[in-house]
Amino acid sequence: MTYTVFTNGCFDILHVGHIELFKYCKDLSQGGRVIVGLNSDNSVKKLKGESRPINKEKYRKIILESIKYVDEVIIFNEETPETLLSKVKPDILVKGGDYTFKQIIGKQYAGKVVIFPFVDGHSTTRLIEKTKNISDR
Repeated sequence: MTYTVFTNGCFDILHVGHIELFKYCKDLSQGGRVIVGLNSDNSVKKLKGESRPINKEKYRKIILESIKYVDEVIIFNEETPETLLSKVKPDILVKGGDYTFKQIIGKQYAGKVVIFPFVDGHSTTRLIEKTKNISDR
């Protein structure tokens, strides 16, 4: 049996943790579809502040669509993907390990919720800080 798996995020600067997440989603789909909900530029600004996103939504979408584990990318404007989840109704909703089950918004629209273990040492915020520190030298 194949499944539709949904995950979401800003995916502003991709790193190995993101790729591992998408691979995990594809494995869970058992040959089915992986749909990525992508926060719009306005949504990212609301969540992360005026200095973000680093990359515009159209470029983030192109990059995500080029990843072999991702079947579809849908941009959403809200701060959460709840409205999008109510339409997609995935078999499996996957969130990163920085979330607890209680914090997951829209879980009622998924058949099952899975929390992907956080990949230590990898985050977009950490990459941005590291880049700033290098340029300050």
